[in-house]
Amino acid sequence: MREILEQLKNGIISMEKAQEELEKSAFDRMKLQFVDKLARLDLNRAQRTGIPEVILAQGKKDEWVEKLIFEMAREKGRGIASRVHPELANGIASRVPVGYKAEVFIDARIVIVKEANFVTPKTGGRIGLLTAGTADIAIAEEAKVFAVEMGCEVFSSYDVGIAGIHRTLEALEGLLKEDVDVIIVVAGMDAVLPITVRGLVNLPVIGVPSSVGYGIGEKGMAPLMTMLQSCAPGLTVVNIDNGFGAASFAALAASRVAKYRNIAENKEVL
Repeated sequence: MREILEQLKNGIISMEKAQEELEKSAFDRMKLQFVDKLARLDLNRAQRTGIPEVILAQGKKDEWVEKLIFEMAREKGRGIASRVHPELANGIASRVPVGYKAEVFIDARIVIVKEANFVTPKTGGRIGLLTAGTADIAIAEEAKVFAVEMGCEVFSSYDVGIAGIHRTLEALEGLLKEDVDVIIVVAGMDAVLPITVRGLVNLPVIGVPSSVGYGIGEKGMAPLMTMLQSCAPGLTVVNIDNGFGAASFAALAASRVAKYRNIAENKEVL
């Protein structure tokens, strides 16, 4: 789109031609890649929404996931699959096509296939990431890996639940020193950590209820309800165990902040 506008500005193309090219560009960004009658890959989702297409492996046959992630990598230089079990991850890594590489994140259950020279553009966004307990780390790692793939830098600290409030304060102080733009907090059980954090900082906080717990709080329902009932304004809550959703929102927000921070800094330099 920028190229088309530059051509119009420089008199290379007419207004009518620019309109035609912009309309075609908009249509192309909506195109789907139909793969072996299995799925329709949204190849241009990242250009359109800022969030790349991710293949959810859960519920799919292993061979389907392999076919889709390799096709995505071939078309866009990178393919990402989430909720990948270890056997599938190893299978993908062992069958990566020539000229590509596989990055396997077992704890996060994510596999990324990239062209050998693929480089993720950095946005300058800075995200803080906390977990209440060590049992929440898998969800936090999902958020961390995906946020990094969206171009952000992530500063994490785990097992800092308020059962020992000194741990919370120390970790929070560390994130503030890193000048993060938004904080993701993963918590199960009573899940009061994100509420506490939100009451201590002037930053947006994203709460991720985890399915850690038992009894009446089984499968994350108690953490979810606790966060939704928070009286600390400015806390956003995603679905249970949804590290991907938290990372998507956090990265969009942090990258936007970084964009205008860079503009402001450049103006000061000028």
